Amino acid sequence: MNLYWYYSFFPRYGLRLLRRFVSSDRPVHILDIGCGNHSPTITKLFFPHSHYTGLDRDLSYNLDDADLRHMDTFIQMDLLAPDWSRLSDEGYDVILMTHLIEHIPNGEAILAALWEKLKPGGYLYIETPSERSLTLPSMPGTLNFFDDPTHIRLYTLPELCNTVLRLRGRVRKAGLCRQKRKILLLPLLVLLHILRYGTWKRGSLYWDLTGFAQYVLAQKPLLESHR
Repeated sequence: MNLYWYYSFFPRYGLRLLRRFVSSDRPVHILDIGCGNHSPTITKLFFPHSHYTGLDRDLSYNLDDADLRHMDTFIQMDLLAPDWSRLSDEGYDVILMTHLIEHIPNGEAILAALWEKLKPGGYLYIETPSERSLTLPSMPGTLNFFDDPTHIRLYTLPELCNTVLRLRGRVRKAGLCRQKRKILLLPLLVLLHILRYGTWKRGSLYWDLTGFAQYVLAQKPLLESHR
């Protein structure tokens, strides 16, 4: 299935949401924490004029030549031993942290450090498994939180929102990641998956239907120029 066609019609929840708050016509600086799964190509599809910086432990997780071409900067870093001085001092307009915080033990400290790298008025998008994922059936591709052995912590939505509030940020949107289009067309997506892979058992196909994932979109306040 063509990557551009699929994600044009079924955009990632966070990118679709950010398009409501951030103009795709201006050269925004985007920092993507955990930039695998073709994230550079997909992000540039929605923000074609952006300067895209990917940060990850390595370049081996579902990235191809097109992704490397779409990545303006790559920072190789392990979040268990981060060196934040390697990030731009000028800051970022958007920081993405999609399905990563559940894999690290020091999530709040990482969010606080990233918040310092966010420009005033900039946006931080966090996506992670919801509490619902604890009781969903097990399936290849992860439908139950414990299907992925690298998941080490589940964050509730109030916990994430309170973390943003402690950083003196504003929660602009928060809730479950559920796209009506993907739910309505789920039978077609399952059929296409069966034709291509020979099975209907792929956990990520059912994320929107079940409310597997949750998100928080936070904004850093603008500097008060009158002070």
